[in-house]
Order: sequence, then structure tokens, then C-alpha cells
Amino acid sequence: MALTDTFIKTVKPKTKAGEKHSDGGGLYLLVKDSGKYWRLNYRYGGKQKTLALGVYPEVSLKTVRDKREKAKEQLAAGDDPSIEKRKDKAIKVEASKNTFEVVARTWLEKSQADRMASTQAKVTTWLEKDIFPHIGKLPISEIGPRDVLGALRHMEGRGALDSVQRVKQICGQVFRFAVAEGSAERDVTQDLKGALEKHKAGNHPAITEPKQAGELMRSIHGYEGAPYTVAALKLLPLVFVRPGELRTAEWAEIDLDAGEWRIPAIKMKMKVDHLVPLSSQALEILKAIQPLSGHGKYVFPSLRTGERPMSENTINGALRAMGYAQDIHTAHGFRAMARTILDEVLNQRVDLIEHQLAHRVKDANGTAYNRTAHLPARRLMMQAWSDYLDKLRVGGEVVQLRGAVA
Repeated sequence: MALTDTFIKTVKPKTKAGEKHSDGGGLYLLVKDSGKYWRLNYRYGGKQKTLALGVYPEVSLKTVRDKREKAKEQLAAGDDPSIEKRKDKAIKVEASKNTFEVVARTWLEKSQADRMASTQAKVTTWLEKDIFPHIGKLPISEIGPRDVLGALRHMEGRGALDSVQRVKQICGQVFRFAVAEGSAERDVTQDLKGALEKHKAGNHPAITEPKQAGELMRSIHGYEGAPYTVAALKLLPLVFVRPGELRTAEWAEIDLDAGEWRIPAIKMKMKVDHLVPLSSQALEILKAIQPLSGHGKYVFPSLRTGERPMSENTINGALRAMGYAQDIHTAHGFRAMARTILDEVLNQRVDLIEHQLAHRVKDANGTAYNRTAHLPARRLMMQAWSDYLDKLRVGGEVVQLRGAVA
């Protein structure tokens, strides 16, 4: 007769050796003073064998019957259930050694040569703060898309939209490393496309919060790439011109003594000459790079040949190398960063900002300003902007954007 839950719960042992109560198909419950044990008798290779299937009530009647059916399937396939159980146990032990945190730290160590020290520290902090507390102890082979999404949702919940996509990419790199090492089958983050809220910053992805801007500036000043790339990367946030205008900058356009960069109309989107007042910090960068490229045409020449300007992908490539994904911040994003913070934090006049962005700005009579309009005020604004970025970079006081949530 098959066992019932009521019988199993109430049955008591009658002897010290205990009693066996059959459920059929070789499955029985061994009742002893020390507990109630599930066992399965079966024959394999002409020999009688017994398989331990757990202890009641941790293993319920329904669960143990499922285990019995699994053992029957293994026998039908020519496998010994006892050996298969040992294999499963060995796999679980190995999996417990390959938790997400263990694999991630191994990946961090083996790939650190590909990152700057500042980026390595940032990636490590993200993992330790946002990922390990949620999935760090789980075997990486058992982690699914929803497990990773749950960790990333916590980041969304506190408003870290500018970082969540980058952390997802980092998790993807860990999974791909695990696949290569044989401890995972696939990169489960690929199933999360479209599942996360994207950081919105206008037409071009941009960091516009002062705190994150400070982190970005620290990353830039810690970047150790080619001299021309480093100089261009440091200068672009200060002048916030379009990336194409920066990479094609010519020494003939720059007056270091006057502290001005005059970009001809042919290079401008609006086909109007543009004047960029250069802060003391911008001049320092240009004077430092002048001995290297001052003998040629371009301020930032191509690394392959000085006869052409820097590649259009160079600055974005450097940002990617620092850990800033394409959907988080781009070379063009420095314009949105300046536009937002100059207005909302530094309270600069919007018409001055727009003019410096080389947007069409008209006076009260509807007449477009010329390139020298309000030059003294714009010069002060550009210096104030460079000074503010320096304060953010060294950890000075950060003023929160209007309407932002603490």
C-alpha cells in the first residue's frame, strides 16, 4: 500500500533497528529513533543496491516520488543512480567554488592590465557595492537573467541611471570570461536588452549631474593614453565644441597670447565663424602639447600621420576604455554637460551659453549676434566653467541640480 502524508507524519519506530514502510517501486521509509529516512532499492549490473534519497520532512513524499521516477529513467538509460548522484554532488561542489564573486575577482585580476588603475578601482567598487551583495554568493552557472536584473533594479531604484548600463556591461564581461573558462554556459545579460531604463540626456548620451561629472573629470585626468589623445580629452570638456571641430583644430586658428580660438565658418555646423575664449587651464593644455605638434598643421594630428587630423573615433574610444559606455557619455556629450550645469548650477545667462555652443542666438531686435558678441562676459563664463570642473575633479563642493532627488 502506498504511503500517505498523515501516516509518515505520525508513524513511530517500534524497535531500535527501526522499521521499513514501502511506497512501492523499491521506495521505502526507514523509521528510526534518530529520524525518518528515504531509501530506494534497485538492481544494477545484477546486484542489489540502495540509494539514499534524503530525510523526512526536509524531503517530502511528493519530492521523493519524483526522485524515484528520475532513478527509473536513469536505469532505463543504462546509468547507475548512485553514480549519477555522486556526479551531481561533485558538480554542485565545483559550482560552489565558482560563485559570481570568485569568477568576477579572477576576471578583475587577469584583465587589469587592460584598464587604468582608476578605472580598475571604479569597476571593483561597482561590483562590490551593487552586484556582489545580490548575486555574489551564487554559483555563476546557476545565475539567470532575472537574478542580474534584480541587482540592477536596486541601482535604478536609487536613481543611478548613469551607471546601471555600464554595470550591466561589466557583468556581461564577467559572464563571457566564465564561458571561456568553462564555468558558465552563456552570457545571460544578453537577455536584458530593453529591460532597463535608459539614461536620458538629450540627443547625445551625456553625464549632467555634478557628482558624476567630477568622477568623469578624475577619470580623464587619470587616463594614460597617447599624448595627443590625453590633451584632446582634457581640452574638450573645457571648450565644449563639437568633437569634429576639436579634432580638426589648427594651430593657425589659435592665438595663445590673446587666449582665443577662432574657428572658421567652413568648419562650423551653422556656417558662421565661431570664437572660443580659452581659460587659463585650456591654454595650459595647448602650451603643453605645442612642442609636440606645433610644427605641423593640426593641434591634434593623427597618430599614424601628422598630415591628417585625429580620427573621429579617438576620443570616444578613450571614453570607452575608461569604462564610459556609448549610451552613457560620448565626446559630444560634453556639450550637454556644460549646457546643463552652466545653467542650473552656475546660473550663467542662457544666451551666453547658447552663443558659446555656437547655436543661433538673436538679440532683442531679432538680429543674430556676431562671433565677438558679449566676449568679455563669455570669457568670464569660460574661466568660471574651467574652475568649477577643477573643483569637481578634486572633490570640491558639489551643488545639486535643481529638481534632483538626493
